[in-house]
Amino acid sequence: MSDSPARHLNLAGASNFRDLGGYPARDGRTVRWRQIFRSNHLGHLTAADIEVLRGLGLRSAFDFRGAEERVEASCGLAGIAVHSLPVEPTVVAALRARRAQGVALSSADALDVMRDSYRNYVRENTPSFRALFAHLAEDRAPLVIHCTAGKDRTGFACALILHALGVPDEVISEDYLLTNRLYRRDPSASSDLPEDVRQVLGTVQSSFLAAAFDVINDDYGDLESYFSQGLGLGAQQRGSLEARYLES
Repeated sequence: MSDSPARHLNLAGASNFRDLGGYPARDGRTVRWRQIFRSNHLGHLTAADIEVLRGLGLRSAFDFRGAEERVEASCGLAGIAVHSLPVEPTVVAALRARRAQGVALSSADALDVMRDSYRNYVRENTPSFRALFAHLAEDRAPLVIHCTAGKDRTGFACALILHALGVPDEVISEDYLLTNRLYRRDPSASSDLPEDVRQVLGTVQSSFLAAAFDVINDDYGDLESYFSQGLGLGAQQRGSLEARYLES
């Protein structure tokens, strides 16, 4: 029977809160438990949730939400350092723009817009992800990474972290897709959109993440070049990440 910590923490006021620890990584090492967590926004935490998170010793939160999103739900965990790394949301606005042009929105439109959003994480928002990695190399853990839903901006960031630590591709994919089991979709979100569209928006799919990595290959040549040129991860920075977040 495994004595590893629980990966998923079933909080009442936050969804998809889970640990990136325990995964196999570079040189036979594993990702340290209880250092890097991911979640949706932390604006609706209950008193019991806060007690759980206090027990984790969280020191920092890295928030990819845009300006209006942050105003709507500020971090409910007092006493931790909150770092804003804004990646403004574009998906719902893009779908509404299509509808305004007379398009009868379908799940195919939602899939298309989701993939394009992930492409723009690389094309337009690399500075925010670069800033995250600069913070990760410092003494800020235990930490949590989140956005509003904690599945797309957060999912891409966590995939990058796991890649940087040498976690195998198939394990990264499995972790990314765990969102489909653990994320609680808000049925009132974007309620003006068709249900089949909202169903797509409430999931993650392998093709979303693949769209971002295709742009990395097209624009940078390969992932290693993106790490060094886009994210500022040279050999020294990679070594610092591994020393901090991997264990034998």
